[in-house]
Amino acid sequence: MIAIGVGTPVGLALGALFLLLAVMRTGYEPGLALVRRFNRRVTNPRVMKTAGQRGADASVVRHIGRSSGRQYATPVGITEAGQDFLISLPYGTTPDWLENVLAAGTAEVVHEGASYRITAPELVPAASVARYQSRSERWGLRLFGVDQVLRLRRAAGE
Repeated sequence: MIAIGVGTPVGLALGALFLLLAVMRTGYEPGLALVRRFNRRVTNPRVMKTAGQRGADASVVRHIGRSSGRQYATPVGITEAGQDFLISLPYGTTPDWLENVLAAGTAEVVHEGASYRITAPELVPAASVARYQSRSERWGLRLFGVDQVLRLRRAAGE
């Protein structure tokens, strides 16, 4: 009885992890939309409580909506690469925040307690910036099939 009580939740968790991995690697859009919606409603509000602060796991990208003109804040993982910031794209290149940043050509990044105006956002192959990423980050990118990274350049004087 104990084996069933322990095994069932473990089996369900492993099944959910396998399903998530399959959705992320294949880029199956309905599945990605479901994951993004979950993160937007559940994960992001919790992460935003500390995002951008010194020592936080996440930074913040502030951007303007393409259609609405509203200002948005999205938590992201950032890797510093000299004067550039790198953001891995596990959901591919279709999230609204990414399309907003690319369309505007500018945004604001709050990272380690400081704000930076960024310009010239561009998608680059993940392999071209791998030297800036930790071994575990590179492993995660390969596991989830991430092949593109967003490079953000700090505006002059930032």
